[in-house]
Amino acid sequence: MNGKPRILVKGAGVAGMTAAVALAERGGDVTLYESGGRVGAGASWMAGGMLAPWCEAESAPEEVTAQSIDSVDWWAEHVPDVTREGSLVLAPARDVGEVARFGRRTSHFQTIGTAEITQLEPDLAGRFHKGLFFPDEGHVDPRKALKALLARLEQLGGHAEFGETCPDESAFDWVVDSTGLAARDKLDNLRGVRGEMLLLRCLDVTLHRPVRMLHPRIPVYIVPRADHVFMVGATMIESENAGGMAVRSMMELLNAAWTLHPGFAEAEILEMGTGLRPSYPDNMPRVVQDGKRIYINGMYRHGFLLSPARAREAADLIFGAQA
Repeated sequence: MNGKPRILVKGAGVAGMTAAVALAERGGDVTLYESGGRVGAGASWMAGGMLAPWCEAESAPEEVTAQSIDSVDWWAEHVPDVTREGSLVLAPARDVGEVARFGRRTSHFQTIGTAEITQLEPDLAGRFHKGLFFPDEGHVDPRKALKALLARLEQLGGHAEFGETCPDESAFDWVVDSTGLAARDKLDNLRGVRGEMLLLRCLDVTLHRPVRMLHPRIPVYIVPRADHVFMVGATMIESENAGGMAVRSMMELLNAAWTLHPGFAEAEILEMGTGLRPSYPDNMPRVVQDGKRIYINGMYRHGFLLSPARAREAADLIFGAQA
């Protein structure tokens, strides 16, 4: 084969965007296609953007942490506005035992008290007496990050096509399919896991890092974004219901924000959303090769954490085959 390999990447969520950029950086002639009309048309638009390999060890296989330790560096090298201020884990007084349980399952944290919590987040002064601080973690605004990756792809000579008509796959040497649940008929055991989120604007609260509010039934995270906007989300709901948010879910998310700081009672609700994350039974993302077609799928809640590693894996398959 002469010249650069022609590669079609299908899907402009976080898996597809990281793969497209990684392949272009390795020398591929990359065309990105997204049927949804824009980058992040699926579950990635609803993501929290937490780059938290050590926190994820609380419930994820150890491979998730091992394969994502460098994810903060990857994102910082590829998109602007990556915040590297760590993660904070807290619980209301009635659930403070959950903090110790979380700590037993994780590492690379500091156990902190009232003074340290106040120093890290002055607006939370006096509200919590025990927490965990993971200093090596970070976060990114997914929507800005995906758009930045598209710009990076175009700088590298790739281009994107959006709309109903997919380019002719036969014109490409490789097809990388990152279409999530749309690839369900080609991949065994793929399921949807529901995620729910609210975007709030609250001028009365300032946070510098994501806060995980622990609860025995449904942990909730609050992630700060620019201009006093906060993303409030549920980490995982085992349901394939793609419908709108239920009243109970909204109450739980709003209650978690209010418990963190009563100023959220006056917050403006900017957006509410739900989405289905593609997941395998073990909740580990996979790269699967079928001839000249490579699937990157099953990102679960680890999309921003593990997509750089899965993109490298796909690039190694393609460029190893070209050697």
